[in-house]
Amino acid sequence: MSTDRYQSPLSERYASREMQYIFSPDMKFRTWRRLWIALAETEMELGLDITQEQIDELKSHKDDINYEVAKAREKEVRHDVMSHVYAYGQQCPKAKGIIHLGATSCYVGDNTDIIVMSQALKLVRQKLINVIAELAKFADTYKALPTLAFTHFQPAQPTTVGKRASLWLQEFCMDLEDLEYVQGSLKLLGSKGTTGTQASFLELFEGDQETIDKIDPMIAEKMGFAQCYPVSGQTYSRKVDTRVLNVLAGIAASAHKMSNDIRLLQHLKEVEEPFEKSQIGSSAMAYKRNPMRSERIASLSRYVMVDALNPAITSAAQWFERTLDDSANKRLSIPEGFLAVDGILDLCLNVVDGLVVYPKVIEKRLMAELPFMATENIMMDAVKAGGDRQELHERIRELSMEAGKNVKEYGLENNLLELIAGDPSFNLSLEELKETMDPARYVGRSREQVDAFLKQVVQPVLEANAHLIGMKAEISV
Repeated sequence: MSTDRYQSPLSERYASREMQYIFSPDMKFRTWRRLWIALAETEMELGLDITQEQIDELKSHKDDINYEVAKAREKEVRHDVMSHVYAYGQQCPKAKGIIHLGATSCYVGDNTDIIVMSQALKLVRQKLINVIAELAKFADTYKALPTLAFTHFQPAQPTTVGKRASLWLQEFCMDLEDLEYVQGSLKLLGSKGTTGTQASFLELFEGDQETIDKIDPMIAEKMGFAQCYPVSGQTYSRKVDTRVLNVLAGIAASAHKMSNDIRLLQHLKEVEEPFEKSQIGSSAMAYKRNPMRSERIASLSRYVMVDALNPAITSAAQWFERTLDDSANKRLSIPEGFLAVDGILDLCLNVVDGLVVYPKVIEKRLMAELPFMATENIMMDAVKAGGDRQELHERIRELSMEAGKNVKEYGLENNLLELIAGDPSFNLSLEELKETMDPARYVGRSREQVDAFLKQVVQPVLEANAHLIGMKAEISV
């Protein structure tokens, strides 16, 4: 590790080696050579004077890239594509004259960007499915465990731990739908020339329109894509990058929401993220168990959500058939968005896989608030015992205010049940009132909703992708 220059934390601390390779120079330049082979093969198959011997020579050197030659050439000509054309030609003297024939730099640059994003989306999809699988297990395990729900972070009608997790899970499922749509819509640029008009191919194929129409579909098939974008300037529309980064931002938002909830629950000591045996929570306070991974999820997620602005602005700012003010921005925003989401999903997988639940703490907090929430049931029981509904409603309001004052002003336990039992208008004993304090009576259809959601929505996704499930995240810090 170099200590005398800036190192990206995304590479050093957060992103996996697999995602880093997808955006590596080696991946890029190997893809360039595959694209040059696809172009030459297509031109040969459509009748240009290119031989199989030349194609075979290109294929024999597609992976052994002579980087030093390309680097030295780029110092001279200041053009990365032409430097690699030159370097490839040095290894393939017979094919040198037909490399990049009829193409412009964006043929390799933009097509490679699409291919790289497609590969990166595949990895994101796999990790997202694994997060969904782990969350589904968690939701199923705790679908019937009552817990205090919050609206405005104020105590509200109870839910279950699993039902709350299903809310996180549903957002990740929505992200998967968005990802699959965008991934399925990706097309190659193809080979359309300097301003997207294919003028160079009109010259090469002597105006044969029918033959020229075959070029893009044949290149797309060779590169594993269904089709190319039907029209373009010199580049594919930068709106494509916007759509891709919006998917990543959506995943980041879902992860941020979940991590915030976990951080709040850890404060309440109800749920806790994994904590290693020798992990230090604080340099000053040895007893602390800070939710560091959930905080890191939130931190990286904010970066990705803001990063999504880059391609949107770039897309809006392009002039006519192309300007180069996209280039430097794309080199940063696209890879770093993917590297950050890769790290986020690894953290999510690690956290969800090791979440610790504390049922006794959950029960204690719920039972402290449950008397307030049970008042409607208590009132109905009192009416059945002969009471007047309107009078009882007013008395419960008054007694609830008194119990609330005892809790907030004097730090006492919630004594609402004792107050109601001592009021003759209710005609209910403390024992009878305590029988109404079963939390399961107040969670509504939480368990049934989780069961239905997992069965109808989540399980089909997991079954269709069973071969992708089983990843374990490695967290470096």
